[in-house]
Amino acid sequence: MKNCSILKNRPTFRNLLSTCAIGLAVAFTVSPPQLARADPVTPPPVPANIQVPDGNQAFLEGHGVGTQNYICLPSRSGFAFSLFTPEATLFKDNDKQITTHFFSPNLFEDGKIRATWQDSKDTSIVWGGDAISSSDPNFVAPDAVPWLLLPVAGAQEGPTGGETLTKTTFIQRLNTSGGVAPSTGCDSSADVGARVFVPYTADYFFYEAR
Repeated sequence: MKNCSILKNRPTFRNLLSTCAIGLAVAFTVSPPQLARADPVTPPPVPANIQVPDGNQAFLEGHGVGTQNYICLPSRSGFAFSLFTPEATLFKDNDKQITTHFFSPNLFEDGKIRATWQDSKDTSIVWGGDAISSSDPNFVAPDAVPWLLLPVAGAQEGPTGGETLTKTTFIQRLNTSGGVAPSTGCDSSADVGARVFVPYTADYFFYEAR
């Protein structure tokens, strides 16, 4: 009798195992593990005139290291250094390169020279428009280039469809150090054409529409 009882209960045990297995499968299907999200980008406080308009949020931050490059040219007051391009690389906190920064012709403005950022991985490009600047001493160091707000003047996908920077709406240059043109070395016609490369650092914040 005991053997018969055990045999009769075996199918029930198998059914119980099958039910448990199905239940676990359903549980994993309904409640998959949450994917890790990137840390939010939080820009610092800025002067009122270079605040990004409502409806935009920062999605990318890079620490720029490079030079502000100047050339001596005639000016209304005589002679002065004029910026002809920045040359910088933007890095993440882990020192991973994310973009390069320079001047280039904007394809969307008939080749007008604009500040340019190009993604180091997917080669997407964004051009900044007319900059609003601030040298507010409450924010900007006296020996540093101004903080800037630039609306986007154009963006282009990379040749293989890269689009990291194409959603950009505004760019800020903040937390600047160095980069100011020299006060000497461009004093006469003999200096015209002289070039200087002034080291600087800055934090760049890229915004997208909410």
